[in-house]
Amino acid sequence: MARSPAKPRPDDARLREDAQALHVALSALVRLYQFRDRDRICCHDISVTQCHALEVLVEQGAQRSQVLSAALRLDKSTTTRVVDALVRKGYVERTPDTEDRRAVSLRATAAGRRLYHRINDDLVEGQQALIADLPAETRRASIELIHRLARSAEARFVAGAACAPEACAPDDGTPSRCG
Repeated sequence: MARSPAKPRPDDARLREDAQALHVALSALVRLYQFRDRDRICCHDISVTQCHALEVLVEQGAQRSQVLSAALRLDKSTTTRVVDALVRKGYVERTPDTEDRRAVSLRATAAGRRLYHRINDDLVEGQQALIADLPAETRRASIELIHRLARSAEARFVAGAACAPEACAPDDGTPSRCG
């Protein structure tokens, strides 16, 4: 016996409208931040991706390339190119892994840590100017909301809900663009 579709809850329409408004707001914010990050980070002679790699190594400590790849959500070959550039610039070094001498660990050099902190301080100053006119409770609530959204989005991404092939299929019947 076929089940009838569930009746929409009264708040489903409002939830959809709110989700659409959130999508628009986050898309605008992400676009602005991508340009801001590129413009402010690249003046330090590293790319945004290199800066993210440096951030992981400074904040989380030395680690193997596979762990860094997972943290950056990049494939191994792309991570290798990012790390190679940071090594050439003197911001990262490869050292024997403490647990397995056959393996290599990546770690930020003193110059890499200084660069990361200089970039981070610059970005934090920008954030400070952005939120300076908000009441303290609004700032804290906004920060908590963004953390919750990030955790929820990460959980969905890690669970494989980022893109189902049928969700990416164009309406014209051509094959899916993802996966």
